[in-house]
Amino acid sequence: MGLNKPNLNATRTKVALSALLALLVVGTQTVSAATTVLASNDWVGISFWIATAMMLAFTVFFLVERQNVPDKWKTSMTVAALVTGVAWYHYTYMREVAIMADGGSPLVYRYIDWLITVPLQVVEFYLILAAIGVGTFVMFRNLMVASIVMLVAGFFGESGAMDGTLELSATVWWVIGMLGWGYILYELWSGDVKEASESGSPGVQYAFNAMRMIVTVGWAIYPIGYLMGAGTIDGMGADDMNILYNVADLVNKGAFGMMIWYAAKHDE
Repeated sequence: MGLNKPNLNATRTKVALSALLALLVVGTQTVSAATTVLASNDWVGISFWIATAMMLAFTVFFLVERQNVPDKWKTSMTVAALVTGVAWYHYTYMREVAIMADGGSPLVYRYIDWLITVPLQVVEFYLILAAIGVGTFVMFRNLMVASIVMLVAGFFGESGAMDGTLELSATVWWVIGMLGWGYILYELWSGDVKEASESGSPGVQYAFNAMRMIVTVGWAIYPIGYLMGAGTIDGMGADDMNILYNVADLVNKGAFGMMIWYAAKHDE
């Protein structure tokens, strides 16, 4: 007797998840084979290793739990897994750069990661609103553009990549990035995005409010790290910046996905 369509789809999904989990495990072993010895007082290295392990754990959890939430939340769970999965992949390299560079900052890797994961988090807001039929392309476009402006300005300011081409100080780039983040906050707290979210179910509203708080409070850590890297905050160096960014990534990516999962499990 053949499998009916729902059972066949479930089987295919389980096979796909098993293959992905196996790939993650193999990837972890491959990267770990080349690691250096971690000193017991290397707090930067320890924070990188904790972040790497937690990102992998979050990814596996989100992929497994995707099968246990209502259908309208499955895509959101997939995106949550992508956010932490991409972060895990980059952290396997960032931790080695930081350890082998004796406290150096893997800045390029970080911004490559953020240029992928932050827009994916913006997608989460759109998916939540689209699930209740109020998400629009204009909302999605505006939030996406603002997030890219925020990230590109941050990279140019921290890396100095535009020095000699577009002579702007690190402070000016920081202000431009803050304007992008400020627009996102406006839309989430006062704009059309906030208004649209109010028509959702309790689960939708919980997820939206929780993620909005993460974007407001959690994302505030990044401008502080930027100022550390620029030497604006006295007494703070590359080690402090790395630890701060690692903690921020764990909160803003892991907790972001966990809020989606919690809302999905409690949404009828």
